Amino acid sequence: MPGLIRRLLDRMDPDRLLQDTVRGFIEAQATRHALDLDRTTWAPGTPLKLLLAGYVGSRNTGADVRVEEMIRQFRHVLGDENLELTIMTTDPAGSAGYFRTVRQVEVPLLFPKFLFDECPRHHGVVACEGSMFKSKFSSALTCMMAGALGMANAENKLSVGYGAEAGAMTDSLADFVRDVCRDSLVICRNEPSREVLGRLGIRTTSGTDTAWTFEPAPAEVGRRILVEHGWDGTKPILVLCPINPFWWPVRPDVVKALAHRLGGQYRREHYRSIYFHDLGPEDEEAYARYIDAYAAGARAFAERHGAFVVCVGMEKLDRTACEDVAARLPGGAPVLVSDTFDMYELVSVLRRCTTMLSSRFHAIVTSMPGLVASAGVTMDERIRNLMNDRGTPALFLEVDEDDLEDKVVEVLETLAREREAVADAIGRTIPVQFEKMGRMGIEFVDEVRRVYPAFEPPARPRDPMAHLPPLSPHLRALLEQYA
Repeated sequence: MPGLIRRLLDRMDPDRLLQDTVRGFIEAQATRHALDLDRTTWAPGTPLKLLLAGYVGSRNTGADVRVEEMIRQFRHVLGDENLELTIMTTDPAGSAGYFRTVRQVEVPLLFPKFLFDECPRHHGVVACEGSMFKSKFSSALTCMMAGALGMANAENKLSVGYGAEAGAMTDSLADFVRDVCRDSLVICRNEPSREVLGRLGIRTTSGTDTAWTFEPAPAEVGRRILVEHGWDGTKPILVLCPINPFWWPVRPDVVKALAHRLGGQYRREHYRSIYFHDLGPEDEEAYARYIDAYAAGARAFAERHGAFVVCVGMEKLDRTACEDVAARLPGGAPVLVSDTFDMYELVSVLRRCTTMLSSRFHAIVTSMPGLVASAGVTMDERIRNLMNDRGTPALFLEVDEDDLEDKVVEVLETLAREREAVADAIGRTIPVQFEKMGRMGIEFVDEVRRVYPAFEPPARPRDPMAHLPPLSPHLRALLEQYA
């Protein structure tokens, strides 16, 4: 009897129901393909139609930068004239002006039928969100991307996860990924992610993140924004990128949705539609401790070094965290958030800074080509993996560490004291990551050719650097400097 009750409760879980629904649509897709109904097949001499499945439209700077660079790389390695790209967006207004020449299609938050209708219109699917296979933020997001890959697999089409991170998943989500992605290729951005997916029997290869080649607005733009917000043009700049680490994951909840709609309850937890952050009293207390320590440590460091402090929200969801930190600083601090500034402006600001303390992975990644001395306060394995990969494992903290305030001061002082060594470690990381990203381009072309042997990409040597998107003069100079 207890086992039966457990199975019934599992079946009532909204995430499990969503996975089962998508699995059912994938099976229907396979049947439709077997019956040769409504097929979209690629033919030589016609553009390859690819659907990019990810998390754009939410003004998440990291997600947007990643996709921008994927698009540039795909166009370079496969040939612009050979491609017809479509990207899924959760909010067309949020992604307006981004991803030029790429068709944007809005994905509803209740997405299973959308995937069933949209995926067959393309010759392949590329999942493009960094946190691709994990339950930390939202099992539903992984379900959407894995489901899109599964739809492509059902028709024996191209099915690739690009620059993926994998971490802890619920049992039901892990089973879902194992089932629907068994014929996909996942190019992972670190080896721990390969280990996670390898245990599920999924084909993987090594890669990196795709944000490394991004070129922001000119340095003058970042300088102008900072001056407009109070910087005197000479002080060292400490940039803070806090988040709320304690209100994840986001889950569908029909009962809360009804209460929210009818009585206005759960306002703080509400994400969108029927999705709600997981936020209880203990989470609120943990968040307050994190914000207090983050701000107090930064304040002590800034006062000691005469630094100008700015808070940057890499996603519009980060505005509250940035404002909460700024409110704890003497005289406050300017708050720059992605719902007001685009990705080109924000990254230009980041690269103009002197020192960074970030809980956002892509704030660190996109600042590194500017040799900004950075440390992380991490909620999961992403920043931890990055710091280990770049050879600075002492420069990350956990969001729930004891004595976090003192440790923030200590890690910032380490950055100040060892700035040249940290900058050198960062600089030496750049060519390594570029080579990994170039190898991803080679792997991607090979996978396209495996699925579509008649496809003819532009001829180029099997040199990783030949498979990178065009690099700016600044990035080329970095390569020469640290080669």
